[in-house]
Amino acid sequence: MLVLFDIDGTLLSCQRQTRAILGGALETVFGMPVDVYGYAFAGRTDHQIVSDLARGAGVPPDRVRADLPQVRAVYLELLEELLDGRRMTLFPGAIEFLEDLDSREGVSVGLLTGNWEGGARVKLSRFDLNRYFAFGAFGDDQPHRRGLPPVALAAARSATGRSFQPEETVIVGDSPLDVDCARAHGIRCLAVTTGWTSREELETAGADRVVDGLSDGAAVLGEMLAAAPGSVDPPPDRP
Repeated sequence: MLVLFDIDGTLLSCQRQTRAILGGALETVFGMPVDVYGYAFAGRTDHQIVSDLARGAGVPPDRVRADLPQVRAVYLELLEELLDGRRMTLFPGAIEFLEDLDSREGVSVGLLTGNWEGGARVKLSRFDLNRYFAFGAFGDDQPHRRGLPPVALAAARSATGRSFQPEETVIVGDSPLDVDCARAHGIRCLAVTTGWTSREELETAGADRVVDGLSDGAAVLGEMLAAAPGSVDPPPDRP
């Protein structure tokens, strides 16, 4: 079985620090302030976010495409320097959930995130979470989230030597776009309400299961894994 995790709103929250940091990177590269606070980041790739924000500020599309690598470089440098782990939140149950999965024979864990990989690694490093994720699909790989599941499956195959089928895979995320990318590829989605989306919206989007947090998610994911082809024993119930 393969379990793919989103980061922001699912495992942790940066408490809007990254908006200011990205805004600084955009202003540095394009020489103008960009309103990063009126834009919905949830579920979108960094590539898409930068493109939308820069074009919305009046930057010509050709220049956006040409300068996007520079925005990424400046942003990643600033993120490493300025992202303050003391102002971040690691959601309850995240470590326990990951430890459960890490101990399960036959279960592989990876990332499926809109973050550029460098940014994903910086965010995870603040809570020593990179040790759980040897592979993944990132915002560097595709401009839109729907393109990421095939990348993640290929990365899992390269890292583990096993070809995972969509029906053997679960995406854990917090936004309708997480649900959408899963459904577009025949993958099940376990949605959590720890982000910026209500239970009702996630259910309407088509999530297979919706839980209020990762503390509740371990048992539910165990049920989903047990019901899938090539299933493994579910994680034990928590006291």
